[in-house]
Amino acid sequence: MLCGVDIDHAQGLAGHSDADVAVHALMDALLGASGLGDIGELFPDTDPAFKDASSMRLLGKVMAWLTQNGWSVENADVTVICERPRLAGYRLEMRENLADALGLASDAVSVKATTTEGMGFEGRGEGIAASAVCLLAREDKAPADL
Repeated sequence: MLCGVDIDHAQGLAGHSDADVAVHALMDALLGASGLGDIGELFPDTDPAFKDASSMRLLGKVMAWLTQNGWSVENADVTVICERPRLAGYRLEMRENLADALGLASDAVSVKATTTEGMGFEGRGEGIAASAVCLLAREDKAPADL
């Protein structure tokens, strides 16, 4: 599962939730930019309520938390780092999924993939990494408690 797209591949990702590493990176970018913590605080892997949870559903909760605290997302950029699977054929759907979840036009969201040219755990096919950045704007509103 990457950006809410079920990608057929011989290997899967292991995690407490659905292990959508791209959405996890995006949630942490949103929470970090807003100063509202991180996904480990909001959705701890010790809480059975989040076992096998949809990361897209958790992103919806993050978006609600941001809105409640006066933040809006202006744009977002996600990079998936892996040798395989090849993601070019999935990027449009991934982008649309994230744009919908963020309440943005698709041209305000970017999803791209890169490789490590065979280096590191990603290059050996042992895992996938992702990074994300975003731009937030804030209304003049007092923050809510965690």
